[in-house]
Amino acid sequence: MGFPLFDLSGRRALITGSSQGIGYALAEGLAAHGASVVLNGRAADKVEAAVGALREKGVAVEGSVFDVTNRDSVAAGVARIEVSLGPIDILINNAGMQFRAPLEDFPVDKWELLLATNISSVFYVGQAVAKHMIARGRGKIINIASVQSELARPGIAPYTATKGAVKNLTRGMCADWAKYGLQVNAIAPGYFKTPLNQALVDNPEFSAWLEKRTPAARWGNVDELVGSAVFLAGNASSFVNGHTLYVDGGITTSL
Repeated sequence: MGFPLFDLSGRRALITGSSQGIGYALAEGLAAHGASVVLNGRAADKVEAAVGALREKGVAVEGSVFDVTNRDSVAAGVARIEVSLGPIDILINNAGMQFRAPLEDFPVDKWELLLATNISSVFYVGQAVAKHMIARGRGKIINIASVQSELARPGIAPYTATKGAVKNLTRGMCADWAKYGLQVNAIAPGYFKTPLNQALVDNPEFSAWLEKRTPAARWGNVDELVGSAVFLAGNASSFVNGHTLYVDGGITTSL
């Protein structure tokens, strides 16, 4: 490959929550740079369909079905990959969810689900994979944060809290694991066209607001996150650690 700093040949990447949306796009993008990829999700049929779609494109891909919000399920799933497929060289903690409601009326069960999906999963999967990486003296972990790691807007306060936690957990992972040869960073997407945001994409009023508040004046497309992921997954970022890279169409102080 002509650009060795971005060559992922011979490396295996596990991407959580990757049967659709950002995770799927990142899996395809890393594969284009030589990585073999492992898709993850809780729904076996969705994972199987995503694996099949990528194989039709010639991608070296496998699926691994486990629940990232369950510590025991994570431990078993990571162990299966390490034994049956081989070492996990790159982990992208992408699994996430959103629920919108005024904070004063926010359902407690949704609060707990957001915490489990958006932040506990990052700890569970990160810890399980890092134990293997530490033993090997190398590894790349990329956590998916959000522009909401820095900002807030009405109706999504719990989501904002979880994504702020992802940013700080990334720093903490770096502080603990950099000495073992691991690089742990985060990507913080702005507003992207994904299934998670489809209701907002379809809302003309929100899209007009978005175009006004974003210097690039548009929604992001998921393939525009691939370059950042390849950079953080490859040798180009060998001394980049504990950082959050915002991919958001431009810096703004507004919501």
